[in-house]
Amino acid sequence: MGVIDRVSHVIAAGNTRLAPKAVEAEALWLLRSESPWRAEESVGPVVSSVLGLGPIQPLLDDPETTDILVNGPDEVWVDRGGDLELTDVRFSSDEELIAMVERSIAPLGLRIDRSAPMVDARLPDGSRLHAMLPPASVDFPLVAIRRFTQRIQSLADLVSAESATEDEVSVLSDAVRDRRTIVISGGTGAGKTTLLNLLAAVIPASERVVTIEDAAELALPGHVVRLEARPPNAEGAGQITIRSLLRSALRLRPDRIIVGEVRGAEAMDLVSALNTGHKGSLTTVHANSPREALWRLETLALSAGDTSESAIARQLRTAVDTIVQVERTSQRRRIHSIVRVDQIEEDGG
Repeated sequence: MGVIDRVSHVIAAGNTRLAPKAVEAEALWLLRSESPWRAEESVGPVVSSVLGLGPIQPLLDDPETTDILVNGPDEVWVDRGGDLELTDVRFSSDEELIAMVERSIAPLGLRIDRSAPMVDARLPDGSRLHAMLPPASVDFPLVAIRRFTQRIQSLADLVSAESATEDEVSVLSDAVRDRRTIVISGGTGAGKTTLLNLLAAVIPASERVVTIEDAAELALPGHVVRLEARPPNAEGAGQITIRSLLRSALRLRPDRIIVGEVRGAEAMDLVSALNTGHKGSLTTVHANSPREALWRLETLALSAGDTSESAIARQLRTAVDTIVQVERTSQRRRIHSIVRVDQIEEDGG
């Protein structure tokens, strides 16, 4: 066991208050005895090991990092907005990797073990963590961390980054001001949440906005009420679903509703809300084209089991005005197309 591991173990097993300053002071005192020549430079790794995410904490601290993917203790990949890169970061063992996950989720009342081998959690910085253990993952523990990095701060920045044209930004800004309902469609990592954040910022500050998310990532100005879903705790209780939040949101007198991502039966409630006075709302959905976005919303709404396919199709086409398709290439994330729903019907695709 190395010096950093020994000191981390002593602090974690002792009576030190698990707060950054307390851990840092205790680590420095111990390191000056264990390794006086490297005491100051070793404090950071010790604090990360006790409070943070251990060896991968520096990757998480890098503002360019968007994803961290851990395939067992010996294989850590990072995405900094381009292609995945294999790093030289390593965990000493499966146990250290699992301990890192347990340390991260314990304050949230969650657990992971062989009887409950999968967990979803939101870290204090807003990052989303998903972990899997054997037997769910066959060979080794898996961890995926998605960071929300709002490097593009405005629609003008979107143009500067060649992710959109000035005409596209103008069309979308006018659509938000005109209270048209917009669905942002695209694949994982295509920039849906970033665009959602930018468009929501165009909403007049006088309007009351209720945001509903799996993990609270949106940061909007104005009169904003934020709601966040929650997975069940270790005992299987305490779950808060997007659908229940959406139903509650309708009682909060919103002018607009923003759903971070529609992925389940809440699609039915959203369609109903859009058809009963909440036009101008925004959401995202995983789909590869505007037409597929409509199909996916229909399928998700049908999973609620409350109405017929034809009724949902009619409601959906009156509820949604515009679909924005975003895509990710090896160079950048960009707006691929902006399509009115009535154009999809007329063009047949």
